[in-house]
Amino acid sequence: MEFMTDPAGIEARSMEIIAPHLTGLQLSPAEVKVYSRMIHASGDPEYAPIIRIHPEAIKAGCQALSAGCNIYCDVEMVRTGINKNRLAEYGGTVQCLIADPEIAAIAQNNGITRSMAAMRQFAGQLDGAIVAIGNAPTALFEVLDIINRTNIRPALIIGVPVGFVGAAESKALLHETAPVPYITVLGNKGGSPIAAATTNALVYMLEK
Repeated sequence: MEFMTDPAGIEARSMEIIAPHLTGLQLSPAEVKVYSRMIHASGDPEYAPIIRIHPEAIKAGCQALSAGCNIYCDVEMVRTGINKNRLAEYGGTVQCLIADPEIAAIAQNNGITRSMAAMRQFAGQLDGAIVAIGNAPTALFEVLDIINRTNIRPALIIGVPVGFVGAAESKALLHETAPVPYITVLGNKGGSPIAAATTNALVYMLEK
């Protein structure tokens, strides 16, 4: 069997295959790049009609990244998938506390998830930063609660937690009520690869 082995060629061909699924969505060129990365990471064209991007999301995210903002993640899978070398060219880092023993202790003592505890620990650092959540709805609920209770305003929330308990609800709340720019996916779909791919789509748009 013959198959493609050139990485650049494989990616280019993938984007060609994805393109027809975006027809009729009236996307800007920048939105096409984000949609394409999300669909490519999932292998699922059914993402196309359920992706939601705030009108200021791409501009706000790119400006924050260019200024060297940090990215705060709910789980290690998101952190691992983000292109940290490219991000470091602008001075930013990717942070995740889910495996920190202190966070585990806080979560246990308070009867909350570790991802919630991590976001609470990050709270003071989220202002002007990017939050990337791909796994835990509770982390997204926590970030939205922090925003509602304080003057902390992330530059962008990439909120795509996956699953059947709280995922759809947390993303609907983000889409309907967040006072900051966001990128999300309605319903149960999502996941860490989608969060990382969405973040990378913005990182790859940057020009030094």
